[in-house]
Amino acid sequence: MRVMFVGDSMTIGSAGDFTWRYRMWQHLNRTYGGPYRIVGPRTELYDVSAGAAVSHAYRDPDFPERARRHLAGWGEGWCHMAPLIGDAVRRTKAGTLLVSLGLIDLGFYTNAEQTAANVHRFVAEARAADAGVRAVLMPVIPNTRALSDAPFAAECERFNELLAKAVADLSTPASPLLLASHPEGYDLDRDTYDGTHPSASGEHLLAAAFADALYQAWDVGAPYAPVDA
Repeated sequence: MRVMFVGDSMTIGSAGDFTWRYRMWQHLNRTYGGPYRIVGPRTELYDVSAGAAVSHAYRDPDFPERARRHLAGWGEGWCHMAPLIGDAVRRTKAGTLLVSLGLIDLGFYTNAEQTAANVHRFVAEARAADAGVRAVLMPVIPNTRALSDAPFAAECERFNELLAKAVADLSTPASPLLLASHPEGYDLDRDTYDGTHPSASGEHLLAAAFADALYQAWDVGAPYAPVDA
């Protein structure tokens, strides 16, 4: 199994973070019985002071470089990843994509319908590289902006409806798609450190949503159980 994490700032993380990718790596090490590899063209964290993804300062320095690989970017969304995913899948031979995108699109670049169109393009490009690729897609988790910006909140809700429809329409037996559940009990005050980016507890909840989808649908690993806070 070759797994690639695809996402925005919530997935790449910033200097000093564990990241939910790290939590997922721990989970797969504990529960997945077969060989697997985490793949992707990038390994860096975002460095806020530098304004660029140039940091390797993961909270756990023993997080091995081979497991740090990803295709995620600070400020990047479906509109950025759709043109990149085909080449990334082709080069890394990724067969399982864990995707968390959309908030940045809706916040700055595209409306719900345009963002959904980029989901369709993303899936098509991934399948052009590997007709058997499978993916788990995370619904958008609105950040604190949604509490005071009703039109933005409505776009997030509308996109999640369109994302669910895209998953249902585009999934095939040869290239299955899953819609992950919204992370159970996710609370912006507790599970983020700034109203958007996950704290340690949020990292566990994001990893759990992906891990439980993989287990329930494809019998990969086991139900998620965190090892630490």
